[in-house]
Amino acid sequence: MKPKFKLLEKKLIDQIISEGLEILMNPGVKVHNDETLKLLADHGAEIDLDEKIAHIPEELVLKAIDTAPSEFSLYTLDGEPAVRYMDDEVHFNPCSTALTIVDSETQKQRPPVSEDMVKFVKLVETLPQLDAQSTSLVCSDVPKEVADIYRLYIALNLMRKPIVTGAFRSDTLLIMKDLLVAAVGDESTLSEKPIAIFDVCPSPPLLWSDLGCQNLLDCARADLPVQFISMPLTGATAPITLTGALVQHAAETMSGVTIAQLAKKGAPVVWGGSPSALDMRTGNTPMGAVETWMIDIAYVEVGKELNLPTNAYMGLSDAKVVDTQCGLEAAGGILLASLAGVNMVSSPGMLDFESSQSFEKVVIDSEIIAMGKRLVQGIEARENPIATTIMAEMGHRSDYLTLPHTHKWFKEELHIPSKLVDRSSVEEWEREGSKSMFERARDRVNQLVDSYEPSPISSDVRTELNEITSKAAKKFGMDKLPDISFD
Repeated sequence: MKPKFKLLEKKLIDQIISEGLEILMNPGVKVHNDETLKLLADHGAEIDLDEKIAHIPEELVLKAIDTAPSEFSLYTLDGEPAVRYMDDEVHFNPCSTALTIVDSETQKQRPPVSEDMVKFVKLVETLPQLDAQSTSLVCSDVPKEVADIYRLYIALNLMRKPIVTGAFRSDTLLIMKDLLVAAVGDESTLSEKPIAIFDVCPSPPLLWSDLGCQNLLDCARADLPVQFISMPLTGATAPITLTGALVQHAAETMSGVTIAQLAKKGAPVVWGGSPSALDMRTGNTPMGAVETWMIDIAYVEVGKELNLPTNAYMGLSDAKVVDTQCGLEAAGGILLASLAGVNMVSSPGMLDFESSQSFEKVVIDSEIIAMGKRLVQGIEARENPIATTIMAEMGHRSDYLTLPHTHKWFKEELHIPSKLVDRSSVEEWEREGSKSMFERARDRVNQLVDSYEPSPISSDVRTELNEITSKAAKKFGMDKLPDISFD
Protein backbone atom coordinates (compact mmCIF):
# COMPACT_ATOMS: atom_id res chain seq x y z
CA MET A 1 0.00 0.00 0.00
CA LYS A 2 1.31 3.42 -0.95
CA PRO A 3 0.42 6.31 1.38
CA LYS A 4 -2.18 8.79 0.14
CA PHE A 5 -3.47 12.04 1.60
CA LYS A 6 -7.03 13.16 0.84
CA LEU A 7 -9.28 15.88 2.22
CA LEU A 8 -12.65 15.52 0.48
CA GLU A 9 -15.40 12.92 0.51
CA LYS A 10 -16.70 11.96 -2.92
CA LYS A 11 -20.07 13.51 -2.10
CA LEU A 12 -18.41 16.88 -1.55
CA ILE A 13 -16.30 16.55 -4.72
CA ASP A 14 -19.45 15.85 -6.71
CA GLN A 15 -21.14 18.91 -5.21
CA ILE A 16 -18.16 21.13 -6.06
CA ILE A 17 -18.25 19.93 -9.67
CA SER A 18 -22.03 20.34 -9.85
CA GLU A 19 -21.95 23.89 -8.51
CA GLY A 20 -19.04 24.75 -10.82
CA LEU A 21 -21.17 23.64 -13.76
CA GLU A 22 -24.07 25.77 -12.51
CA ILE A 23 -21.83 28.83 -12.26
CA LEU A 24 -20.77 28.41 -15.88
CA MET A 25 -24.40 29.05 -16.79
CA ASN A 26 -25.17 31.63 -14.12
CA PRO A 27 -23.46 34.07 -13.91
CA GLY A 28 -21.33 32.61 -16.72
CA VAL A 29 -17.76 33.52 -17.69
CA LYS A 30 -16.51 36.84 -19.04
CA VAL A 31 -14.51 36.29 -22.23
CA HIS A 32 -12.53 39.17 -23.72
CA ASN A 33 -11.71 37.41 -26.98
CA ASP A 34 -14.10 37.53 -29.91
CA GLU A 35 -12.84 34.34 -31.54
CA THR A 36 -13.42 32.41 -28.33
CA LEU A 37 -16.90 33.88 -27.91
CA LYS A 38 -17.79 32.81 -31.45
CA LEU A 39 -16.37 29.34 -30.86
CA LEU A 40 -18.50 28.95 -27.74
CA ALA A 41 -21.58 30.34 -29.49
CA ASP A 42 -21.17 27.96 -32.42
CA HIS A 43 -21.31 25.04 -29.98
CA GLY A 44 -24.39 26.04 -28.03
CA ALA A 45 -23.26 28.57 -25.43
CA GLU A 46 -25.46 31.61 -24.85
CA ILE A 47 -23.49 34.79 -25.45
CA ASP A 48 -24.20 38.27 -24.10
CA LEU A 49 -22.19 40.29 -26.61
CA ASP A 50 -22.65 43.58 -24.78
CA GLU A 51 -21.16 42.22 -21.57
CA LYS A 52 -18.94 39.60 -23.29
CA ILE A 53 -20.34 36.89 -21.03
CA ALA A 54 -20.59 33.25 -22.13
CA HIS A 55 -23.21 31.05 -20.46
CA ILE A 56 -21.82 27.58 -21.07
CA PRO A 57 -24.23 24.61 -20.79
CA GLU A 58 -23.34 21.59 -18.69
CA GLU A 59 -23.58 19.19 -21.62
CA LEU A 60 -20.94 21.10 -23.56
CA VAL A 61 -18.55 21.20 -20.59
CA LEU A 62 -18.89 17.50 -19.76
CA LYS A 63 -18.36 16.54 -23.39
CA ALA A 64 -15.17 18.62 -23.44
CA ILE A 65 -13.88 17.01 -20.25
CA ASP A 66 -14.57 13.60 -21.76
CA THR A 67 -12.47 14.37 -24.87
CA ALA A 68 -9.50 15.75 -22.92
CA PRO A 69 -6.71 13.16 -22.54
CA SER A 70 -6.46 11.53 -19.12
CA GLU A 71 -2.71 11.16 -19.54
CA PHE A 72 0.21 12.30 -21.66
CA SER A 73 3.97 12.76 -21.33
CA LEU A 74 6.62 15.43 -21.71
CA TYR A 75 9.90 14.38 -23.29
CA THR A 76 13.58 15.19 -23.07
CA LEU A 77 15.41 16.67 -26.04
CA ASP A 78 16.63 13.11 -26.62
CA GLY A 79 13.04 11.96 -27.13
CA GLU A 80 12.73 10.03 -23.87
CA PRO A 81 9.63 10.36 -21.63
CA ALA A 82 10.53 12.36 -18.52
CA VAL A 83 7.23 13.55 -17.04
CA ARG A 84 4.15 11.34 -17.11
CA TYR A 85 0.96 13.21 -16.37
CA MET A 86 -1.06 10.24 -15.20
CA ASP A 87 -2.57 8.58 -12.13
CA ASP A 88 -0.69 9.57 -8.95
CA GLU A 89 2.75 9.91 -10.51
CA VAL A 90 4.53 12.88 -8.94
CA HIS A 91 7.08 15.15 -10.64
CA PHE A 92 8.68 18.47 -9.74
CA ASN A 93 9.85 21.53 -11.63
CA PRO A 94 11.17 24.82 -10.26
CA CYS A 95 8.64 27.59 -9.87
CA SER A 96 8.49 30.06 -12.75
CA THR A 97 8.45 33.75 -13.65
CA ALA A 98 10.39 35.22 -10.74
CA LEU A 99 10.84 38.98 -10.96
CA THR A 100 13.78 38.96 -8.54
CA ILE A 101 16.48 36.60 -7.41
CA VAL A 102 18.03 36.39 -3.95
CA ASP A 103 21.71 37.18 -4.43
CA SER A 104 23.84 34.36 -3.02
CA GLU A 105 26.37 36.72 -1.46
CA THR A 106 24.28 39.60 -0.15
CA GLN A 107 21.02 37.63 0.43
CA LYS A 108 19.22 40.66 -0.95
CA GLN A 109 16.70 40.55 -3.77
CA ARG A 110 17.74 42.02 -7.11
CA PRO A 111 16.49 41.87 -10.72
CA PRO A 112 17.80 38.76 -12.49
CA VAL A 113 19.93 39.04 -15.62
CA SER A 114 20.90 36.63 -18.39
CA GLU A 115 23.80 35.08 -16.48
CA ASP A 116 21.42 34.20 -13.64
CA MET A 117 19.11 32.36 -16.03
CA VAL A 118 22.06 30.46 -17.51
CA LYS A 119 23.23 29.43 -14.05
CA PHE A 120 19.71 28.46 -13.01
CA VAL A 121 19.11 26.19 -16.01
CA LYS A 122 22.49 24.51 -15.49
CA LEU A 123 21.69 23.96 -11.82
CA VAL A 124 18.31 22.36 -12.54
CA GLU A 125 19.89 20.07 -15.12
CA THR A 126 22.22 18.65 -12.47
CA LEU A 127 19.54 17.94 -9.85
CA PRO A 128 18.06 14.44 -10.34
CA GLN A 129 15.13 15.23 -8.03
CA LEU A 130 13.82 17.80 -10.54
CA ASP A 131 12.04 16.22 -13.48
CA ALA A 132 11.61 19.35 -15.59
CA GLN A 133 12.97 22.82 -16.18
CA SER A 134 11.00 26.04 -16.13
CA THR A 135 11.51 29.53 -17.51
CA SER A 136 12.13 30.50 -13.92
CA LEU A 137 13.45 34.04 -14.19
CA VAL A 138 12.34 37.17 -16.03
CA CYS A 139 15.63 38.64 -17.26
CA SER A 140 15.85 42.38 -16.75
CA ASP A 141 18.53 42.98 -19.38
CA VAL A 142 16.20 42.52 -22.36
CA PRO A 143 13.06 44.45 -23.37
CA LYS A 144 10.00 43.24 -21.47
CA GLU A 145 8.23 42.65 -24.79
CA VAL A 146 10.55 39.71 -25.57
CA ALA A 147 11.25 38.52 -22.02
CA ASP A 148 9.17 35.34 -22.47
CA ILE A 149 10.86 34.45 -25.77
CA TYR A 150 14.33 35.22 -24.45
CA ARG A 151 14.19 33.08 -21.32
CA LEU A 152 12.99 30.10 -23.40
CA TYR A 153 15.82 30.78 -25.84
CA ILE A 154 18.38 30.54 -23.02
CA ALA A 155 16.83 27.36 -21.65
CA LEU A 156 16.73 25.59 -25.01
CA ASN A 157 20.45 26.18 -25.47
CA LEU A 158 21.24 24.45 -22.19
CA MET A 159 18.57 21.93 -21.23
CA ARG A 160 17.84 18.28 -21.81
CA LYS A 161 14.85 18.03 -19.49
CA PRO A 162 11.39 19.21 -20.64
CA ILE A 163 10.28 22.69 -19.63
CA VAL A 164 7.30 24.51 -18.13
CA THR A 165 6.89 27.95 -19.67
CA GLY A 166 4.35 30.58 -20.65
CA ALA A 167 3.81 33.56 -22.94
CA PHE A 168 3.39 37.14 -21.72
CA ARG A 169 1.83 38.39 -24.95
CA SER A 170 -0.55 37.06 -27.60
CA ASP A 171 2.01 37.68 -30.34
CA THR A 172 4.92 35.83 -28.73
CA LEU A 173 3.54 32.34 -28.16
CA LEU A 174 3.88 31.25 -31.78
CA ILE A 175 7.45 32.57 -31.83
CA MET A 176 8.11 30.44 -28.77
CA LYS A 177 6.61 27.51 -30.67
CA ASP A 178 9.10 28.22 -33.50
CA LEU A 179 11.93 27.98 -30.97
CA LEU A 180 10.63 24.61 -29.75
CA VAL A 181 10.31 23.32 -33.32
CA ALA A 182 13.88 24.40 -34.03
CA ALA A 183 15.09 22.54 -30.96
CA VAL A 184 13.45 19.20 -31.87
CA GLY A 185 13.66 19.41 -35.66
CA ASP A 186 10.09 19.63 -36.96
CA GLU A 187 6.47 20.21 -35.97
CA SER A 188 5.43 16.57 -36.08
CA THR A 189 8.15 15.61 -33.60
CA LEU A 190 7.09 18.43 -31.27
CA SER A 191 3.47 17.28 -31.51
CA GLU A 192 4.25 13.61 -30.90
CA LYS A 193 6.87 14.18 -28.21
CA PRO A 194 6.30 17.62 -26.64
CA ILE A 195 9.23 19.05 -24.71
CA ALA A 196 7.28 21.95 -23.21
CA ILE A 197 4.02 22.76 -21.49
CA PHE A 198 2.52 26.26 -21.25
CA ASP A 199 0.86 27.78 -18.19
CA VAL A 200 -2.35 29.62 -19.14
CA CYS A 201 -4.21 31.65 -16.53
CA PRO A 202 -7.86 32.62 -16.19
CA SER A 203 -8.38 35.79 -14.15
CA PRO A 204 -10.41 35.59 -10.95
CA PRO A 205 -13.28 35.76 -10.70
CA LEU A 206 -14.62 33.94 -13.80
CA LEU A 207 -12.81 35.90 -16.50
CA TRP A 208 -10.69 35.04 -19.51
CA SER A 209 -8.54 37.88 -20.87
CA ASP A 210 -7.83 38.31 -24.54
CA LEU A 211 -4.25 37.17 -23.89
CA GLY A 212 -5.31 34.08 -21.94
CA CYS A 213 -7.81 33.03 -24.58
CA GLN A 214 -5.47 33.59 -27.51
CA ASN A 215 -2.66 31.64 -25.86
CA LEU A 216 -5.07 28.83 -25.08
CA LEU A 217 -6.40 28.66 -28.64
CA ASP A 218 -2.91 28.79 -30.14
CA CYS A 219 -1.57 26.09 -27.81
CA ALA A 220 -4.48 23.75 -28.47
CA ARG A 221 -4.21 24.09 -32.24
CA ALA A 222 -0.43 23.61 -32.15
CA ASP A 223 -0.64 20.47 -29.94
CA LEU A 224 1.20 22.29 -27.15
CA PRO A 225 0.07 20.98 -23.74
CA VAL A 226 -1.47 23.52 -21.35
CA GLN A 227 -1.63 23.81 -17.57
CA PHE A 228 -4.54 25.91 -16.32
CA ILE A 229 -3.49 28.14 -13.43
CA SER A 230 -6.72 29.24 -11.75
CA MET A 231 -6.00 31.60 -8.84
CA PRO A 232 -8.99 32.18 -6.55
CA LEU A 233 -8.07 34.32 -3.56
CA THR A 234 -10.34 33.61 -0.60
CA GLY A 235 -12.19 36.63 0.68
CA ALA A 236 -10.88 38.90 -2.09
CA THR A 237 -11.49 37.52 -5.59
CA ALA A 238 -13.29 34.39 -4.40
CA PRO A 239 -15.62 33.36 -1.56
CA ILE A 240 -13.96 33.29 1.86
CA THR A 241 -14.74 29.61 2.42
CA LEU A 242 -12.31 27.01 1.13
CA THR A 243 -15.13 25.10 -0.54
CA GLY A 244 -16.33 28.31 -2.19
CA ALA A 245 -12.85 28.86 -3.63
CA LEU A 246 -12.90 25.25 -4.87
CA VAL A 247 -16.18 25.81 -6.69
CA GLN A 248 -14.77 28.91 -8.37
CA HIS A 249 -11.57 27.06 -9.28
CA ALA A 250 -13.63 24.24 -10.79
CA ALA A 251 -15.75 26.64 -12.85
CA GLU A 252 -12.77 28.60 -14.18
CA THR A 253 -10.79 25.47 -15.02
CA MET A 254 -13.73 23.67 -16.62
CA SER A 255 -14.29 26.71 -18.83
CA GLY A 256 -10.64 26.49 -19.92
CA VAL A 257 -10.94 22.78 -20.68
CA THR A 258 -14.03 23.54 -22.77
CA ILE A 259 -12.35 26.28 -24.80
CA ALA A 260 -9.29 24.11 -25.44
CA GLN A 261 -11.34 21.12 -26.60
CA LEU A 262 -13.47 23.28 -28.88
CA ALA A 263 -10.30 24.67 -30.42
CA LYS A 264 -8.99 21.15 -30.98
CA LYS A 265 -10.55 17.95 -29.74
CA GLY A 266 -8.08 15.93 -27.70
CA ALA A 267 -5.83 18.87 -26.86
CA PRO A 268 -3.73 17.90 -23.79
CA VAL A 269 -4.67 19.97 -20.73
CA VAL A 270 -3.81 19.89 -17.02
CA TRP A 271 -6.09 20.69 -14.07
CA GLY A 272 -3.79 23.08 -12.22
CA GLY A 273 -3.76 26.26 -10.21
CA SER A 274 -2.13 28.67 -7.82
CA PRO A 275 -4.87 29.70 -5.38
CA SER A 276 -4.28 31.37 -2.05
CA ALA A 277 -5.99 32.00 1.24
CA LEU A 278 -5.87 35.78 1.81
CA ASP A 279 -3.91 36.82 4.91
CA MET A 280 -6.38 39.08 6.72
CA ARG A 281 -3.59 40.78 8.71
CA THR A 282 -1.51 41.95 5.78
CA GLY A 283 -3.69 41.59 2.68
CA ASN A 284 -0.99 39.39 1.12
CA THR A 285 -1.36 36.06 -0.67
CA PRO A 286 0.53 33.46 1.40
CA MET A 287 1.61 30.44 -0.61
CA GLY A 288 2.95 28.80 2.55
CA ALA A 289 -0.36 28.96 4.44
CA VAL A 290 -1.88 25.66 5.50
CA GLU A 291 -5.23 26.75 4.00
CA THR A 292 -3.52 27.36 0.65
CA TRP A 293 -2.15 23.82 0.79
CA MET A 294 -5.63 22.54 1.61
CA ILE A 295 -7.21 24.28 -1.39
CA ASP A 296 -4.46 22.90 -3.62
CA ILE A 297 -4.85 19.32 -2.44
CA ALA A 298 -8.64 19.53 -2.64
CA TYR A 299 -8.76 20.89 -6.19
CA VAL A 300 -6.31 18.17 -7.22
CA GLU A 301 -8.81 15.64 -5.89
CA VAL A 302 -11.52 17.29 -8.01
CA GLY A 303 -9.29 17.06 -11.09
CA LYS A 304 -8.58 13.40 -10.43
CA GLU A 305 -12.33 12.74 -10.10
CA LEU A 306 -12.70 14.22 -13.59
CA ASN A 307 -9.89 11.92 -14.81
CA LEU A 308 -7.60 14.81 -15.75
CA PRO A 309 -3.84 15.26 -15.14
CA THR A 310 -2.99 17.64 -12.29
CA ASN A 311 -0.62 20.42 -11.31
CA ALA A 312 -0.14 22.54 -8.19
CA TYR A 313 2.11 25.32 -6.94
CA MET A 314 3.12 23.84 -3.58
CA GLY A 315 6.32 24.04 -1.55
CA LEU A 316 6.72 27.77 -2.04
CA SER A 317 7.64 30.00 0.87
CA ASP A 318 6.60 33.53 1.76
CA ALA A 319 9.94 34.18 3.50
CA LYS A 320 12.23 36.78 1.94
CA VAL A 321 15.45 34.83 2.52
CA VAL A 322 16.38 31.18 2.94
CA ASP A 323 15.64 30.79 6.64
CA THR A 324 13.69 28.63 9.08
CA GLN A 325 10.32 29.86 7.81
CA CYS A 326 11.44 28.98 4.31
CA GLY A 327 12.23 25.40 5.31
CA LEU A 328 9.03 24.98 7.29
CA GLU A 329 6.77 26.13 4.46
CA ALA A 330 8.64 24.34 1.69
CA ALA A 331 8.70 21.02 3.54
CA GLY A 332 5.01 21.11 4.39
CA GLY A 333 3.92 21.88 0.84
CA ILE A 334 6.28 19.46 -0.90
CA LEU A 335 5.47 16.50 1.35
CA LEU A 336 1.71 17.04 1.13
CA ALA A 337 1.85 17.45 -2.65
CA SER A 338 3.76 14.17 -2.87
CA LEU A 339 1.16 12.38 -0.75
CA ALA A 340 -1.68 13.91 -2.79
CA GLY A 341 -0.28 12.48 -6.03
CA VAL A 342 0.05 15.82 -7.87
CA ASN A 343 1.42 15.03 -11.32
CA MET A 344 3.52 18.20 -11.61
CA VAL A 345 4.47 20.23 -8.56
CA SER A 346 5.87 23.69 -9.30
CA SER A 347 7.71 24.88 -6.23
CA PRO A 348 11.47 24.55 -5.83
CA GLY A 349 13.27 27.81 -5.23
CA MET A 350 10.37 30.25 -4.90
CA LEU A 351 10.10 32.83 -2.14
CA ASP A 352 8.23 36.04 -1.31
CA PHE A 353 4.65 35.34 -2.42
CA GLU A 354 5.64 33.64 -5.68
CA SER A 355 7.87 36.47 -6.90
CA SER A 356 11.51 35.65 -6.07
CA GLN A 357 13.86 32.75 -6.78
CA SER A 358 16.85 31.43 -4.87
CA PHE A 359 19.58 29.07 -6.06
CA GLU A 360 20.08 27.86 -2.52
CA LYS A 361 16.39 27.14 -1.94
CA VAL A 362 16.34 25.06 -5.13
CA VAL A 363 18.97 22.66 -3.82
CA ILE A 364 17.44 22.53 -0.33
CA ASP A 365 13.99 21.89 -1.79
CA SER A 366 15.46 19.09 -3.88
CA GLU A 367 16.45 17.30 -0.69
CA ILE A 368 12.87 17.64 0.58
CA ILE A 369 11.58 16.34 -2.77
CA ALA A 370 13.78 13.27 -2.46
CA MET A 371 12.28 12.62 0.96
CA GLY A 372 8.77 13.08 -0.46
CA LYS A 373 9.42 10.66 -3.29
CA ARG A 374 10.72 8.10 -0.79
CA LEU A 375 7.68 8.66 1.43
CA VAL A 376 5.17 7.91 -1.33
CA GLN A 377 6.93 4.64 -2.15
CA GLY A 378 5.60 3.42 1.18
CA ILE A 379 6.75 0.40 3.16
CA GLU A 380 7.11 -2.93 1.40
CA ALA A 381 7.58 -6.48 2.64
CA ARG A 382 10.87 -7.12 0.88
CA GLU A 383 10.94 -10.83 1.73
CA ASN A 384 8.62 -13.56 2.95
CA PRO A 385 8.87 -14.24 5.82
CA ILE A 386 9.67 -10.64 6.68
CA ALA A 387 12.15 -11.14 9.50
CA THR A 388 11.73 -14.46 11.30
CA THR A 389 14.34 -16.38 9.33
CA ILE A 390 17.12 -13.84 9.55
CA MET A 391 16.40 -12.99 13.19
CA ALA A 392 16.43 -16.68 14.13
CA GLU A 393 19.83 -17.02 12.46
CA MET A 394 21.20 -13.92 14.18
CA GLY A 395 19.78 -14.62 17.60
CA HIS A 396 20.99 -11.91 19.96
CA ARG A 397 23.92 -10.76 17.85
CA SER A 398 23.87 -7.09 16.89
CA ASP A 399 26.17 -7.02 13.88
CA TYR A 400 23.54 -6.81 11.14
CA LEU A 401 25.79 -4.27 9.41
CA THR A 402 28.07 -7.11 8.27
CA LEU A 403 25.33 -9.16 6.60
CA PRO A 404 24.86 -9.50 2.82
CA HIS A 405 21.15 -9.02 3.59
CA THR A 406 21.90 -5.47 4.79
CA HIS A 407 24.06 -4.73 1.78
CA LYS A 408 21.30 -6.02 -0.49
CA TRP A 409 18.51 -3.89 0.88
CA PHE A 410 19.85 -0.71 2.47
CA LYS A 411 19.77 1.38 -0.72
CA GLU A 412 16.19 0.26 -1.35
CA GLU A 413 15.01 0.97 2.16
CA LEU A 414 16.95 4.13 3.02
CA HIS A 415 17.07 7.45 1.24
CA ILE A 416 20.64 8.71 1.41
CA PRO A 417 20.66 12.53 1.20
CA SER A 418 23.55 14.59 -0.10
CA LYS A 419 25.97 16.18 2.35
CA LEU A 420 23.73 19.23 2.28
CA VAL A 421 21.78 17.44 5.02
CA ASP A 422 24.11 17.33 8.01
CA ARG A 423 24.07 14.04 9.90
CA SER A 424 27.57 14.23 11.30
CA SER A 425 28.65 14.49 14.90
CA VAL A 426 29.19 17.96 16.31
CA GLU A 427 32.95 17.34 16.25
CA GLU A 428 32.87 16.46 12.54
CA TRP A 429 30.62 19.44 11.83
CA GLU A 430 33.06 21.77 13.55
CA ARG A 431 36.01 20.29 11.63
CA GLU A 432 34.14 21.00 8.39
CA GLY A 433 33.83 24.68 9.32
CA SER A 434 30.59 24.76 11.36
CA LYS A 435 28.67 25.78 8.26
CA SER A 436 24.95 26.52 8.33
CA MET A 437 22.62 24.84 5.85
CA PHE A 438 22.52 28.02 3.76
CA GLU A 439 26.32 28.07 3.54
CA ARG A 440 26.38 24.39 2.57
CA ALA A 441 23.67 25.06 0.00
CA ARG A 442 25.66 27.92 -1.51
CA ASP A 443 28.68 25.64 -1.83
CA ARG A 444 26.57 22.88 -3.37
CA VAL A 445 25.06 25.25 -5.95
CA ASN A 446 28.53 26.11 -7.23
CA GLN A 447 29.64 22.47 -7.20
CA LEU A 448 26.60 21.38 -9.19
CA VAL A 449 26.84 24.20 -11.74
CA ASP A 450 30.52 23.35 -12.26
CA SER A 451 29.50 19.73 -12.94
CA TYR A 452 27.02 20.69 -15.68
CA GLU A 453 27.60 18.92 -18.98
CA PRO A 454 26.84 21.03 -22.08
CA SER A 455 23.74 20.31 -24.13
CA PRO A 456 24.31 18.13 -27.20
CA ILE A 457 22.37 20.43 -29.57
CA SER A 458 24.18 21.24 -32.78
CA SER A 459 25.71 24.56 -33.79
CA ASP A 460 23.10 24.79 -36.56
CA VAL A 461 20.29 24.56 -34.02
CA ARG A 462 21.98 27.18 -31.84
CA THR A 463 22.22 29.48 -34.83
CA GLU A 464 18.54 29.01 -35.68
CA LEU A 465 17.49 29.67 -32.08
CA ASN A 466 19.58 32.84 -32.09
CA GLU A 467 18.12 34.03 -35.38
CA ILE A 468 14.51 33.54 -34.24
CA THR A 469 15.12 35.34 -30.95
CA SER A 470 17.18 38.15 -32.49
CA LYS A 471 14.49 38.84 -35.07
CA ALA A 472 11.87 39.17 -32.34
CA ALA A 473 14.13 41.39 -30.21
CA LYS A 474 14.85 43.78 -33.08
CA LYS A 475 11.16 44.64 -33.31
CA PHE A 476 11.52 46.25 -29.89
CA GLY A 477 14.76 48.13 -30.45
CA MET A 478 17.28 45.50 -29.35
CA ASP A 479 19.93 45.18 -32.07
CA LYS A 480 21.94 42.45 -30.36
CA LEU A 481 21.18 39.82 -27.74
CA PRO A 482 23.23 39.89 -24.53
CA ASP A 483 26.63 38.25 -24.94
CA ILE A 484 26.34 35.06 -22.92
CA SER A 485 28.15 31.71 -23.01
CA PHE A 486 26.31 28.39 -23.22
CA ASP A 487 29.43 26.29 -22.47
